[in-house]
Amino acid sequence: MGVLPPPTALKHLGQNFLIDPNIVRKIIALAELSLTDSVLEIGPGRGILTEALCRSAGHVTAIEIDPRLHAYVTERQSRFQNLTLVLGDAMTYPIEHLPIGTIVVANLPYYLSTPLLFRLLEQAHRVPRLVLMLQNEVADRLVAKSGSSVYGVLSVMAQYSADITKAFKVSPQCFRPRPDVDSAVVLLRTTDRMKQTREGRDQFATFVRAAFAHRRKTLVNSLKKQEYDPKHVESALAALHFPLSIRAETLSLDEFIALSDRFHGSLLPSPRRQ
Repeated sequence: MGVLPPPTALKHLGQNFLIDPNIVRKIIALAELSLTDSVLEIGPGRGILTEALCRSAGHVTAIEIDPRLHAYVTERQSRFQNLTLVLGDAMTYPIEHLPIGTIVVANLPYYLSTPLLFRLLEQAHRVPRLVLMLQNEVADRLVAKSGSSVYGVLSVMAQYSADITKAFKVSPQCFRPRPDVDSAVVLLRTTDRMKQTREGRDQFATFVRAAFAHRRKTLVNSLKKQEYDPKHVESALAALHFPLSIRAETLSLDEFIALSDRFHGSLLPSPRRQ
């Protein structure tokens, strides 16, 4: 049987294959892997990062949705006994069955990066840290601080779930085919906040989304539009000495947490999700 040729990239799957070994080395160094670690890789592509992960970790589970790439990597990396290649969709793969302490190292498909990120962060008690390649614009939103033009729901909720560092940018020339955008690698270390109840996390997320739902409006009016009682919102703001004219994008993560805690602790059932 002949050796399989490298599969070409499929645009509808957002495939851009990493080809720069120096970037691979930097990712591996950032992940701080040991031979006792279990790693999850999403979208191994042609396997350049997969091979380095297999040499650095105790076990690697790699999920690939493309049957051509799954077959290619299966053949190319057959010498690694510590690799489990899964043909499947990372959005439906049972992440909740991963070993406690699994480290995620992945070049995420850009069209799915945000939903995949939050799906992974939901398993924070299993995943202590993540090293992810993302579109540079998304990386900037993840680390944005209050007052920034790109600060929003993604910024607040990601920083609520993890301490995030934008480690380094990656040029389009490090991929084939070259993407139309710059990329960046981020390091996320999940926080203890993710250990609280699912209800509590959902309540906070609903509050933050409502706060940013009408960016041009004050926080009171934006929340009112989302069926929060303005009297309770004003009371919570006053208790924390925040002006009634404040807008969502000026609140830091800690201020959002304090305001949400004050609001939900002083009432009431919060508004129902539609």
